[in-house]
Amino acid sequence: MLEELEIRDLGPIRHALIAPASGMTAITGETGAGKSMLLSAIRLISGGSADAGRVSPGAKRAWAQGVFAVDASAKEASDAGKPEDSGEVTGAGVAAREPGVIDIVRDAGVEPEDGELFLSRTVPSSGRSRAVLNGRSVPRSVLGSVAGRLVTIHGQADQLRIASSARQREFVDMVAADAAELAAYRKAWDALGALEARLERMEHQEASARQRADYLRESIERINRVNPKPGEDDELKAKRSRIEHAAEIAQGVGGALSALDSSQVDVDADTPSAVELIDHAAQSLRSIHAEGDFGQLADRLESIGTDLSDVVDSLAARLDSGDDMDDLDSINGRIHELGELTRRWGPTIADVIAWRDKAVFDVEDLDASPEKIAELVEQRESLRKRALKAADALHKAREAAAKRLASRVTAELESLAMSGASLEIRVTMRTGDGALDASGGDDIAFLFTPYEGSPQLPMGKSASGGELSRLMLALELSAADMNESTSAADPASAGAASADSTTADAASNAPSSDAGGARAGMTFIFDEVDAGVGGKTAVELGRRLARLAKRSQVIVVTHLAQVASWADSQFVVTKVPPDADDDDLGVITTVAGVSGEDRVHEIARMLSGSESEASLDHARELLSASRL
Repeated sequence: MLEELEIRDLGPIRHALIAPASGMTAITGETGAGKSMLLSAIRLISGGSADAGRVSPGAKRAWAQGVFAVDASAKEASDAGKPEDSGEVTGAGVAAREPGVIDIVRDAGVEPEDGELFLSRTVPSSGRSRAVLNGRSVPRSVLGSVAGRLVTIHGQADQLRIASSARQREFVDMVAADAAELAAYRKAWDALGALEARLERMEHQEASARQRADYLRESIERINRVNPKPGEDDELKAKRSRIEHAAEIAQGVGGALSALDSSQVDVDADTPSAVELIDHAAQSLRSIHAEGDFGQLADRLESIGTDLSDVVDSLAARLDSGDDMDDLDSINGRIHELGELTRRWGPTIADVIAWRDKAVFDVEDLDASPEKIAELVEQRESLRKRALKAADALHKAREAAAKRLASRVTAELESLAMSGASLEIRVTMRTGDGALDASGGDDIAFLFTPYEGSPQLPMGKSASGGELSRLMLALELSAADMNESTSAADPASAGAASADSTTADAASNAPSSDAGGARAGMTFIFDEVDAGVGGKTAVELGRRLARLAKRSQVIVVTHLAQVASWADSQFVVTKVPPDADDDDLGVITTVAGVSGEDRVHEIARMLSGSESEASLDHARELLSASRL
């Protein structure tokens, strides 16, 4: 909701501060007073293009700021649209959800302050404009994304966006509460798209892809032929080293054994071993019965003898288990084979094995064998049938909602001085190849008949600015009524639908944030909605704007007292001639809120152009009667 709009040096407005009501606010004033500048300010803070020519004469820059109230419900509703984790692997777009305003703000590195967002824009008389969100400079596209979920402008230029089939489809989805059908379709569509992409790659492999498949197969075969084992090359190199130094090892070990225990190398030798000599020495020391440390010295000798015995056994084992020199050639051959592998796919045997295992899977994707392609074609047909079934369910939900919406809108138009006008919403299921796309299989067209006997033409090409504004009002009211009915019938499904669905509006493509109304919390701005109407029709127009304001904030720029009288607050835009000293500044426009008798006088002026007692009485009567 827009809490405050402040403007400085924009066109004829030197300074204006507007605090719209949470319900309906009327902006009134004489033709040419500068009411359009208020819409210009809204468009600026909504990321619209900046025009340095709009800067007030003599000013260095124009500035506009809107303060919007956002609450936790926006985030909760945004989260409500996220599907529960079912453990299934789905396509990228299955859980696709339009980001809520809180998501966009946080993605920009900004947090709301006390539940408020400050959107401001500075336009210098020369140079580039600057967009600011809660005191932080951001691209103007960020302002557009944020404002697009907070404000909907129904002016002639803004609402022509709903003339696109995509926007019309989104509007129907909003009122259809078809979130479940849409999610089911997107899941099926994503799965089909992923498989078709894979199949296309396999069917249209280039020569380089086929060559890579051949290379992978040959490499896998070569590695498997060698059949390497992790760490095998290091073990073989150690064994080779022992064989190559066998003579040196044998001589050294033999000499050591000869010195320690000659019987290990010569069974006929009768020389006592070192172990025996040490044992003899220890026994000699133990035979001494005199006082001294002879026992301790004997213990030490026995310990040395035990260690020496272990050394002799180890050397003897080395001498007996010498590697066969005949194995050297086969070991070198195996080391060479393993080295070829590590040079190409290493640096280690473990890397070679890991590369081979991955290559096995890569070959499967690159292998466009007829059997594999036939298998994928069969899978594709199954997924296509699933997508078509989901698209049909979505089509039925849209078609039913479109009929209800068109009927409601036509009934509303009858009360808005558009007798004979009607809206038809066609939901046509496409057929043949290419029938499905990411949004389903439907072509949706809003066809408007502005008067009886008029040809039925696409919306946006068959209505004046005022007629189109009233048509949009009828659409918004009907959508709100339908969503409210859905919420009353099934609050849970309505909440999920409104949170998940991608809602469309004429200006912003804003998602719903509440099930109780089409876009509760949204600020709707209507311009030219009263063009060409008056009398009773103007009263009905005001009544319907007030109805919409029960669910959402409504700001209407109007010149009709019968419309303005329904507003909860009213602001008057007035031209003030320049002072003699400031003649170079031109006409200045002021914006001031009116209430009480001041409002009565403004309504009287709008009624008759005068403030006579009769017109004042008429104004009071009108204000008193303009209540829901």
